[in-house]
Parts: sequence; C-alpha cells; structure tokens
Amino acid sequence: MNAFAALGVAEDLTALLKLQGIKMPTPIQQASIPSIFKGKDLIGRSQTGTGKTLAYLLPVIQRVDKDRGATQVLIMTPTRELSKQVFDVFRPFALKLGLDGVDIIGGRTIENQLQKLKRDPQVIIGTPGRLLDHIRRKSLDLSQVKTVILDEADQMLANGFREDIEALVDETPKKRQLLLFSATMPDEAVRLARKYMKHPAFIDVSEKTAASTVEQRVYETTKPRKFKLLVRHLTEMNPYMAVVFCNTREEAHEIAGKLQEETDFVVDEIHGDMSQGQRNQVIREFEKAKTQILVASDIAARGLDVEGITHVFNYDIPRNLEYYVHRIGRTGRAGTKGIAITYATPEDGSLLRKLEKSISETITRYDEKGNVRRVRQGKPKKKVVTPGMYKPTKKKEHKALGHKGKNMRQKRKKDKTDKKGKKK
Repeated sequence: MNAFAALGVAEDLTALLKLQGIKMPTPIQQASIPSIFKGKDLIGRSQTGTGKTLAYLLPVIQRVDKDRGATQVLIMTPTRELSKQVFDVFRPFALKLGLDGVDIIGGRTIENQLQKLKRDPQVIIGTPGRLLDHIRRKSLDLSQVKTVILDEADQMLANGFREDIEALVDETPKKRQLLLFSATMPDEAVRLARKYMKHPAFIDVSEKTAASTVEQRVYETTKPRKFKLLVRHLTEMNPYMAVVFCNTREEAHEIAGKLQEETDFVVDEIHGDMSQGQRNQVIREFEKAKTQILVASDIAARGLDVEGITHVFNYDIPRNLEYYVHRIGRTGRAGTKGIAITYATPEDGSLLRKLEKSISETITRYDEKGNVRRVRQGKPKKKVVTPGMYKPTKKKEHKALGHKGKNMRQKRKKDKTDKKGKKK
C-alpha cells in the first residue's frame, strides 16, 4: 500500500503526489495527517523545509465538501510570498478535486479580489491584514469555516498580527478545527493556541533547530573586508543558485548593486521597498534559474521555496536569531544538500555565541584564508579530590561512596570525649 494512502490520503491525491515525485511522507506529515483527519486541533512544530504545507493541505482539502459553495477552509500566513507559495502547492490538488480557492493578499487590487470572493470559494489563503480588510468591507464571510490554519504562526505574532488573527478566528464558528504550524513555538503562540484550542494534539518532530542537510560555516572577517570575501566565495564556489541575506533593505539594495558591477553573475534583489508585482517578477525569474544570485532582506527568509538553491550567504547575522534557521532553510530542502555561510566580524562575537546557543550547535569557524578554527564547547569542571586532602564534607562524601563501615574519625572523636567524661 502507498505510504500516503496508509495515512488516509485519497487515491487521486496520492497519484498526483507520485507524479510530483513525492512517494514517502515526511515525519511531520506522518505524525499530523491522521490527527487532522480525526478533526483534532493540532500544534505542529518542525524545522523549515520538512513539508508542513502538505501536512495540513492533504487532509484538509480532502475533507472539503465540493458541492457546497461556501468558504470552509481559511489559511493564514505572515507574508504575501508564503501565501503565494501555499496557493501554488494547493492549485494542482484543487484542480484534481474540483475545488475553488483564492489567495487574498496585499499588493493586489481590491476590485479583483471582490470579484473572486463573490464566488464563495471553498478555500481561502491570505495574509491577516488584507483578510481583515475584507471582513470590514463585509466581502468575506467566515461563518461556515470548518478549519482554520495558522501557518508560521510565530512570525505572524512577531509581526504584530495577534489582534488581526484573533479578530479573524472570532469570525469563524466556535465548533471548528484549528491547526497551528511553525518551525519555532514561542510562548505567545502557545498562549494563542490555549485560548482557541480544545485538547490539541502536540506534534514536535524538530530534533534539531537547524536543518541537518545543511553544512554550516562561519567565516571570521572584518567589516571592510567582508564584501571582498563574499565576492571571492561566490567566484570560487560558483553556486548554481544562491541567496545572500542582509539585515536591512537598504543594505540588500547596496550589495546587489555592487555585485552587479563587480561580478559576472546575474544578480537581482528582493526586499520590502519593492511593490508586490516587482517581487513576484523577481521570484519568477529566480525560479526559472535566470537569476543566479538573489540578494534579499528577511522578507525572503520564509516563503521562498525554490528548487536548486545550493548556497545561502548570511552577509550579516540576523538580529532576530530565529531568522537564521529560516534563512539557511532555503537550501538543503527535501533531503538535498546545501551550504550556509555566515560572515562574522569581531563585533559579532557575543551575537554568534547566542546564535550557537539558540540552535544548540557549535558552528565550524574559518579564517579568511579558509583555515579551520574549531570552537570547542566548554565542559563543566569537576572537582578533583586527591587522597589525604582535608575534606570539610567528610560525612556526605563518606555516604556518597556507599561505604558500609563506620566513620572511624568520628568514632575516635567520640571515644576521646567519653574518656574525658570518665576522668571527670
């Protein structure tokens, strides 16, 4: 029997998965799909690139009543790019099942979305801000929703969408299924889950914070020499496709311009100063491998699922350390190998140590010449007691050793006291 079929996935969907080259479910899919089919609320945590989208899409869309013209599934994502990615994954399955779905995101005309919503699509995928805008316009009816999915909930909360999320969930029936998926699970996400969920199943398959298929390296350099080192690495490694992450949109624009001037690579940029249409065009060119190097702000840290990315370069260590995992997760996806290179200056020493602590790993460090400088994890020092030393805690040590005999030192002391007493 097909592995997905064993989880309850319909034959026509498993056939479509096979055509896409997907034969075996990932751990998060294997653990989540049966619980979702049972209608349980669920909190799922798994590192980026492990198939969370299909983990909720397959069981949810299979349960949609295609003969009912009403919105039955609401999927919320933190960014337009991630909404588009989820919609692209959803589309072939929707065509197979005869479902109507739309993506409702910012950066597009309201008029076009109003026309789509008049069809009463069964599945809606969108960002909280634009979805709430349609609620206020009374162009979006969530009164018949059966399942609400919060994809990358931690980022939505970090971006200040909590009130919007709660307002949207409150528009859905009280008896509905709520699914929350993310690579990390901060306390605020757990509190949100507790407010709206009833006895949720908690699934955590994130054995490591960072993807195990990604080789991580840190190159120690200085600010003045950082760009030259990036150019040298790009030239020597000649990646098939690479993403260079910067902390600000201004820096992403600057680095992209300098790479276009000083290298022969086809370079483009993506950041928040661009319109949605411009960003979509950049991603399309990158997906077709017409662009070899994409310089990005953290707007692309999630929602950029492009095959063929072999290298990720962190020009800066992200200020929000959680973004490191999402950045390097752009490579090494679906079991392929990838390389993630981070540049660290002397000023980054403290931040680098915090980063390693957050991912519970020590990253191999290199100097600018490529010589390895391994950082050894400190081990707690053990107290060494040599024989004959004065031991102030003799009684405790004596018991800890499991000695069955008597403490002769205490016995001699007692004998002396008794003798003195007799003399008196």
